[in-house]
Amino acid sequence: MTAPAPGGPPGRDTAQRDLPPPGAPGTGRRWTGRETSGEQRADDDADARRPAPPDLRLVPPALAAWGTAALVIDASPVWSADVALACLVAGVTLLSARSARSARSARSARSARSAGREGSPVGREGMPVRPSARLGRSRAPVAAVLLCVAAAAASAGLHGADVRRGPVPELARRFATVSAEVELSGDPWLSRPRVRGDHAAPVAVLARAEVRWIEEGGEAGVRTRSPVLMVVDGDVPAPSPGAPPRGDPPGARGGRGARAAWLALLPSTRLRVTGRLAPALNGGDRTAAVLRVRGKPAPETAAGPSGPQRLAGRLRAGLREATETLPEDARALLPGLVVGDTSRITPELGDAFEETDLAHTLAVSGSNLTILLALLIGPPGLVQRAERRGLAPRLGLSLRATALGAGALTLGFVIVCRPDPSVLRAAACGSVALLALATGRRRSMLPALAAAVLLLVLYDPWLARSYGFLLSVLATGALLVLAPGWSEALRRRGVPGRLAEALASAAAAQAVCAPVVAVLSARVSLVAVPCNLLAEAAVAPATVLGFAALAAAPVAMPVARLLARCAGWPAGWIARVARTGAALPGGAVDWPGTWSGALLLAAVTAGVVLAGRRLLRHPWWCGALAVLLLLAVVRPVPLTRAVTGWPPPGWRYAMCDVGQGDATVLAAGEGAGVVVDAGPDPAPVDRCLRELGITRVPLLLLTHFHADHVAGLAGVLRGRSVASIETTDFEEPADQAAFVRKEAAARHIPLTRAAAGEEGRVGPLTWRVLWPPAAPAPGQAPTPEPDGPNDASVALLVRSGGLRLLLLGDLEPPAQQALLRSPRAAELAGVDVLKVAHHGSAYQDPDLIRLAAPRVALVSVGADNTYGHPAPATVAALRAGGAVVLRTDRDGALAVGGAGGPGGELRVTRD
Repeated sequence: MTAPAPGGPPGRDTAQRDLPPPGAPGTGRRWTGRETSGEQRADDDADARRPAPPDLRLVPPALAAWGTAALVIDASPVWSADVALACLVAGVTLLSARSARSARSARSARSARSAGREGSPVGREGMPVRPSARLGRSRAPVAAVLLCVAAAAASAGLHGADVRRGPVPELARRFATVSAEVELSGDPWLSRPRVRGDHAAPVAVLARAEVRWIEEGGEAGVRTRSPVLMVVDGDVPAPSPGAPPRGDPPGARGGRGARAAWLALLPSTRLRVTGRLAPALNGGDRTAAVLRVRGKPAPETAAGPSGPQRLAGRLRAGLREATETLPEDARALLPGLVVGDTSRITPELGDAFEETDLAHTLAVSGSNLTILLALLIGPPGLVQRAERRGLAPRLGLSLRATALGAGALTLGFVIVCRPDPSVLRAAACGSVALLALATGRRRSMLPALAAAVLLLVLYDPWLARSYGFLLSVLATGALLVLAPGWSEALRRRGVPGRLAEALASAAAAQAVCAPVVAVLSARVSLVAVPCNLLAEAAVAPATVLGFAALAAAPVAMPVARLLARCAGWPAGWIARVARTGAALPGGAVDWPGTWSGALLLAAVTAGVVLAGRRLLRHPWWCGALAVLLLLAVVRPVPLTRAVTGWPPPGWRYAMCDVGQGDATVLAAGEGAGVVVDAGPDPAPVDRCLRELGITRVPLLLLTHFHADHVAGLAGVLRGRSVASIETTDFEEPADQAAFVRKEAAARHIPLTRAAAGEEGRVGPLTWRVLWPPAAPAPGQAPTPEPDGPNDASVALLVRSGGLRLLLLGDLEPPAQQALLRSPRAAELAGVDVLKVAHHGSAYQDPDLIRLAAPRVALVSVGADNTYGHPAPATVAALRAGGAVVLRTDRDGALAVGGAGGPGGELRVTRD
């Protein structure tokens, strides 16, 4: 037995003492110089907890293929073939060179090991490190990128050439009238109502279709396959014979019945139509031409839809029937949440979802499928473990049966939601992401996303130019790359786990998607993150219960209605979140809708994120900034007035900036205002009334029924109590008059007619109606019919706090001259404010301008309008009479206050 070494424990011999410590070179463990095993274990645990770097190998090929498809899709076939061939040759050359180099390296390694050379640096496998080693290792990734570029160029070139081939593009360039057989490739939908000047563009039915056969002028027909966009106006009869829509007979002639029949057509239905071709509106679109269908000869149904489409149609119709008894918002929203059926979404509700960045909930996305699959298999991370959850283990399904069930569920999802590109994209992304989650390997999720992008772009290159595809990939990538780190940072600062995950996911998706949304909408939502957080909790139950109602509807409609009623509660909650967020005065900020604006927003977002990491260490600063953000979004009227000066204290009359249209407000007490006209669009008038603090409208006066005065009616009604609506008795245009009656009836608001001599008062505000003339008494001569809606406008003389205001609507010279001859003409002399008739057009009576002699003349007009409003002659005549002329296209919204009369101080404030 040897003597113990100095300082060593007795009984340990020298040979044992001289062994290298655990972790030293050659022992298989890392040596750190520490002597205690506890420190070593702690270090190893820290290494295990450290997240592995993301696997980015598939990202460059996917991005390269994406960019190539976007550039090549509308290029000439020769150019795309050249790109594909050049990249293919370069990629194969790089791979061949790498294979030869690998063989030489293997021979060199064997020689080095046999010679036992020393003193030269060696690599990880014992091979000498050479200066070109790094270049050699990069050859395979570069070759992969080149090969993917070649594949994308070939696929995009073929798809683009397929759209441009055949007779349809040439006929469209000649605007030819043709007879064609077309096959619907998607669900028909209604165009959004648009205001053009004083008229609303007629709403048409739109549908994507493929032309299968076409002829022009009785010549021999040609077989082809060309995608077109069909436009069906309201006077085109429904195709006959065909499946009748709900309650409408086949072949309904024109009107709402025909429109409903067109909207009820299912994809894969074949029609024989006659129409006029026109070139596609947007270059690089998946459309060879636009086909405007004509009513004579009447369209005919050549063949019904396929079996899967009929099944999908019955299921979707059953869901719509099951939701008939729900409240309006839930009835419109639930089919959109479940299967992307947005046919009931009103423009007002759709705008609310867009302003709060909740529009993604109305589109079929991978999240819908993920929710359903998670219901089947439970938390994906437990799918291969004994303690797995979900319905599958409770039903006794094995892993293989569970996989088959998930595949069947995915197939059913695609059939019900239509196998169009957006649904296929959602199914692919949802399935691949869920498969990556199910393996429990988070590092495989980003490669899975890249693989899905690559395969989808190669399968359908048109997705490379789709904003929806871009937003979907960006949001998914943010959830995979940014959200986990942000969630962990929030947890470290005491935020509960589930809340941290939800907040991090919403913030990450908003951060990367906001620049693209800004390009599409020219705004940035400040309430998107909280609105998505509040809505997220209701999306899953609404989706699951909605799908259950859809499945139950064909066999047990009472059960389906019960399930739909339960799903209506979370769906209604989502709608309330959207409406509330959209109603906040500072919920959105205008932003340049260009790609340079998107880059600027991305830079601002990055700065906010970097600053936020530092601010999280200072809770008081975080709280103060949160309060400031809340004040900026809510914008209390007193605070806004103190900061911006708008609205000015004591304002009496305000002219809103609503573009080429009219919308004005007369102050009628705290939070109350008489609104005269509603403008052409709901959003601007709603924003103006919110900034003015108007919550009660004792009277909404619509001077006449032109669209630039009434189309924004929903904006006035949004979130406000309206006591009554008053209009002219000349109900033209008929469609806009019917729109006003429908909106008033839906909200149970009384509708009355204005006539000369009528007087009204609300608080300090009084007014008298000057025009149109009252209906003649029995025995009197009838009044002449107005020359049009403009000459039937309601004109008012208003008194408010000493101010006298003359509001002329859109009266033209005949009505203005008749007003001068009326008994009340003397009261028009020397008014303080004149709301210039008809946006300052040249059609004005100079005698009326001289009699009114206003101190201030206000013109509501849109910037860069094509009508030349206001006319220079009208502006000159007003200024010659001593008036200060202000216009909304240059001065913005305007508010008038002060005292009336020649000696009174009149104040006009610009927003």
